[in-house]
Amino acid sequence: MIQPDSSLRLIDRWWSTLNRLGPYAPLAMMVLAGLAVLTASRLGLMLWQWERVAATGIAGTMLLQGLRVDLIQLGLLVLPALLLAPLLATAPGWRLWRRLTWLWAVAGVTVLVFMELATPAFIGEYDTRPNRLFVEYLRYPQEVLSMVWLGFRAHLLAGLAATALAAWAMLRLMRPWLAVERRGRHWQLWLSWPFVFLLAAITIRSTTDHRPANPALFALTTDPMVNSLILNSTWSVAHAIYNLKHESGSSEIYGKMPVEEMLALTLGGRGQADAGLRPVTLPEAGLPTLTRLEPTRPRVRPLNLVIVLEESLGATFAASLGGLPVTPELEKLKEQGWWFEQMYATGTRSVRGIEAVVTGFLPTPAQSVVKLSLSQTGFFSLAELLARQGYHTEFIYGGESHFDNMRSFFKGNGFQRIVDQNDYPAPVFKGSWGVSDEDLFARTHEELSRHHAAGKPFFTLVFTSSNHSPFEFPDGRIALHDADKATENNAVKYADYALGRFFEQARASDYWQDTVFLVVADHDIRVRGDSLVPVERFHIPALILGGDIEPRRIRTVASQVDLPVTLLSLMGIAAEHPMIGRDLTRAAADEPGRAMMQYEQNYAWMEGERVVVLRPDQAPAHGRYDPQRKRLENGAAPDDGDELARRALAHALLPAWLYREQRYRLPETTAAARLAQAAND
Repeated sequence: MIQPDSSLRLIDRWWSTLNRLGPYAPLAMMVLAGLAVLTASRLGLMLWQWERVAATGIAGTMLLQGLRVDLIQLGLLVLPALLLAPLLATAPGWRLWRRLTWLWAVAGVTVLVFMELATPAFIGEYDTRPNRLFVEYLRYPQEVLSMVWLGFRAHLLAGLAATALAAWAMLRLMRPWLAVERRGRHWQLWLSWPFVFLLAAITIRSTTDHRPANPALFALTTDPMVNSLILNSTWSVAHAIYNLKHESGSSEIYGKMPVEEMLALTLGGRGQADAGLRPVTLPEAGLPTLTRLEPTRPRVRPLNLVIVLEESLGATFAASLGGLPVTPELEKLKEQGWWFEQMYATGTRSVRGIEAVVTGFLPTPAQSVVKLSLSQTGFFSLAELLARQGYHTEFIYGGESHFDNMRSFFKGNGFQRIVDQNDYPAPVFKGSWGVSDEDLFARTHEELSRHHAAGKPFFTLVFTSSNHSPFEFPDGRIALHDADKATENNAVKYADYALGRFFEQARASDYWQDTVFLVVADHDIRVRGDSLVPVERFHIPALILGGDIEPRRIRTVASQVDLPVTLLSLMGIAAEHPMIGRDLTRAAADEPGRAMMQYEQNYAWMEGERVVVLRPDQAPAHGRYDPQRKRLENGAAPDDGDELARRALAHALLPAWLYREQRYRLPETTAAARLAQAAND
């Protein structure tokens, strides 16, 4: 064991060598310390995930490319101080230079340590290094801190303690620098500085290509988690923050396409003719996706609509879809309505599910439109369409509705009323994410009964939250599936129990016969896998029932974006809308169907079992998905592979273009219609 006095002598020897670099010595020490921290962390993570790392066969390459990434990050850390060197590393500013670089080195390495310590827990939850989600969740400290404290307390305390220890060690390491006297002349500093700056710039760029290095350059395997190990967490998060500035053109990472071709492929291409979509020519130009839906079930009085969006309820929890037997109530309900055997989520976050189910909007690599600035008002939603038809529209949630910007988006786009956790005076149970699903459904039943009694049609969006880490729910409701209570399997089983109780009440209620219900997941829990896009983890249950909906199995591949169009058709709503989803009431039984899935920066387009994956700055990858084995197998491009890839690219580019041009909306209402709607509200 190294004794304190020997460690001090070792530090002194390092400094005696580094001091030959003059004013650049503290920056060199920061680079050396940073490399030690990041390399040790990468080695530890690779050993932890060795089974998946070994399967790629590139462990050595990962270490070498990881060193390259670390040098990029350390170059970025050095750069701010380096820019000040010509001014401060002179005789008049030497004391300030010493103090500033001492503080900068300590802070920089401490941040690196903190981010690496946060990485194992993040990988365990999201199967990747910290990314944009790490930043987005910082906006909601109450919910996130509660979740972290209850679900990851040991990680949090150990991480904070280790970060504090690292800061203390760095302070000791940098202490000798505070006593170093300036050497050399000003002209030596000014002569050397351009070369040092150029070295830092070359290190940061890390390539002679026309674009500087980015995370896509280090996507060397088909396993996204393994690819993320090549990075370091600070650079991963920094790059995610940088990309947030380019949301409107985010899809262009896959390539570009003329607008005319994009529209032709998305609106006049495969699947449109049998989808029952009729293009509408309107006096108001600029809404290229606007179509008119004629319902397959015309009704004298259109039905009400209730959408139950289930948190993290993937096919992994439905026995009839190849999952665990923890949703017995859903399995019973599926015999009473339309059960989708191949429904796929568009993304991995709740707001992506809301985006798809409530607005029919296709996914992009950017944030969901629920969060983006240009979609906070005047953006299409089912609520806006139905409000124009005289419906009362509301959102019922058990948590705080401001989370993920839901309240702002909903209030700006047609939802007239919002019920959240502040509106439950005496809940049965309240956890980190709000009241229990029991409380949520009890309140929902009250609201639906009241609306029906008032004789006004309604659209109600219900969003559950009990199946969310740290998996809190009341005792005595279910026979636990796992021995430990706070697990995802038990939380799903409780959520299923609450759902079953609600439908028992609904079926016995007056509003049942006049209402169409949709039960669908927002996404699966912990979406991960060793393929470019883990298609099997996008598979979700979906069920339409109520009213006069007869039992039916839907076997075509379908996407969440097909659901709002299908619901309108079943409700008997004739309307103009900008959605390009399919009306599945018109789908042939043997139709292969299609789905799209956004997985971080990879985009999968699936037609039947054929899959093409778009990747940033790389050629499309082709494969075939086996729904029985639940496995995406890579393969050579089919004969029409280029056509398939162009179709995928068109659908990936379309939503970003519609958002940027603000063309995903309903036509403006007349003054008389607006007054009538206001009176109804």
